[in-house]
Amino acid sequence: MKKIAFFCIPAHGHTNPMLPVAAELVKRGNAVRFYSFNEFEQKILSTGAEFVSCDKYLPAITQAEEEKLKNVNTTEMTLQDIRITIGMNDFMEKEFADFHPDVVYTDSVCFWGKLNAWKHKVPMVCSTSTFAFNQLSSQYMKYSLGEMKEMIFGLPKISKELKKLKPYGYQVESTLSLLQNDNSTDTVVYTSRNLQPCAASFSDHYAFVGPSVFSDLTPNKQKERPLVYISLGTVINDRPDFYHKCIQALSNMNADVIISCGRYMDKSLLGELPANVQAFAYVDQLEVLSRADVFITHCGMNSVSESLYMAAPMILYPQTNEQRAVARRVEEKGAGLLLRDDSAKGIRKAVEKALNDSRYTVAANECCRDLRSCSGAAGAADFIENAPHTSVGVDPLVQLNRSSKRFRLCYWILAIALIILFAVLVSRNYAWIIGLAAGILAYPIGNVFQKIKFKSICKKSKRQNR
Repeated sequence: MKKIAFFCIPAHGHTNPMLPVAAELVKRGNAVRFYSFNEFEQKILSTGAEFVSCDKYLPAITQAEEEKLKNVNTTEMTLQDIRITIGMNDFMEKEFADFHPDVVYTDSVCFWGKLNAWKHKVPMVCSTSTFAFNQLSSQYMKYSLGEMKEMIFGLPKISKELKKLKPYGYQVESTLSLLQNDNSTDTVVYTSRNLQPCAASFSDHYAFVGPSVFSDLTPNKQKERPLVYISLGTVINDRPDFYHKCIQALSNMNADVIISCGRYMDKSLLGELPANVQAFAYVDQLEVLSRADVFITHCGMNSVSESLYMAAPMILYPQTNEQRAVARRVEEKGAGLLLRDDSAKGIRKAVEKALNDSRYTVAANECCRDLRSCSGAAGAADFIENAPHTSVGVDPLVQLNRSSKRFRLCYWILAIALIILFAVLVSRNYAWIIGLAAGILAYPIGNVFQKIKFKSICKKSKRQNR
């Protein structure tokens, strides 16, 4: 029997996949102590784990800060995580001294879980509720101008706040080291290797276990007419304007429509609903998806995983950079199409295409079989019980980074040589243009080199493993 401390941020999308893992570990006789928040108490207690409330350590926030958190503002989330860690410091000192956990299982963006595992030198396994991201897979993210601006102007605030951790014994190199796991960090990811972008770049410290769910349901699409399900998740879902457009688009369609609009929105704002449309604050999403023929989704990882687990093709409507990365991967797999026109006409056209083009259904079924072949919560429990893990293979990113360093050196030697040559043979006055061009092209050319080199490393690895 092991003592395992669970940590998670106050978010459904991050907590939900950890619950079946907790239940599995308890069933095996392990002692699980789950540090979470009051709104999740009953769910956690139902797994058999011990619930420890952390609500009193949530700092008071202004209305503006709350709005930023609701809109998944990375800077604000990081600042609040650091403040919560400091606020919980004395409490965590006592808890680690009392419980003596053998393993810490923490959400990947739960700073107080990660930092206390490092501080108290307890083996740590990270729970990753979206795709695993590194220097290659993070290229799937497409940041909007607003998000880029927010990150750039937020860095000084974060750096200032990070310094406050050191007096408490928390050693942090950078924000990136907190947010992004490296290939030496034991990590559970709730998807398959087949669905994970750039899967070959992750070491065997990563366990791709597939969806972690409480359900024995299987897809059952037999009914009189199609079912379209609409949900924007549990965070950025106060969107009556979008739901109105969906209702307008689908009201006269020969299909049934279910909308899950979330607790933050007053359902009455939708007005009188057409006969074929139903709206709820909450539904049993897996049950609905098991019957759904199309899912209009914000592309949260849990929602997408559950949709594919139930073989439901998707209309992809991402709201954040992380969700855009998930949407891109689903689109690559052919199991969904991006909603580029969110007018009523555009929504209608997208739904009709998803319903009438069998390729989306075929791809969703292929993904369904893939995810159902994964080890799920049992595999995650195995991985946690056996932590810490040692890697038996070569880290592909180490090889890639060595090659990239050599490439950058050669690139700038060549660029300097061209600048000198231009200055001597053409004009010293305009040689700076070559330098400017080299600087602008360095990043995209470097990315192309990385992709080509990575493919070469993967091919070599496959030949050696034969």
